[in-house]
Amino acid sequence: MEPKETGPEPDPGDGGRQQDVLERALHAARALILADLEAGDVARADIVSLVEESVSHRRWWVGQWPEGVAFVEGLVAQDVQDALLERYGRWPVCPVCVGADPHALDVEPELGEEPHWVCGKTSTVVARVGSLSGRL
Repeated sequence: MEPKETGPEPDPGDGGRQQDVLERALHAARALILADLEAGDVARADIVSLVEESVSHRRWWVGQWPEGVAFVEGLVAQDVQDALLERYGRWPVCPVCVGADPHALDVEPELGEEPHWVCGKTSTVVARVGSLSGRL
């Protein structure tokens, strides 16, 4: 008796690949924001919990809109920045403008790829999200 040909192995579908891409993007976003928090010497346990909350929320968000996976880094940065503002104050404080009016850097683009920290007053690009260590 000859073995029966069964054809190629079944493909689990795009769901598994999409999940891998999502998890890699979330882990990368977490690492970048933690690096920026470390650069500002503010990576305390309660603040790291804010990062975890954002990552959890963005996991759900990208599940609803898979095309948004490319925007996760900037969105997590903005989430953490907003949460810090509500609880502790501005972060990260602009290193470009020194004076009586301290302000936080902005994430640009607000919804786009390759987000950067930018001084909103001078439009100066300070660093890519995750790269504040050499700037603060």
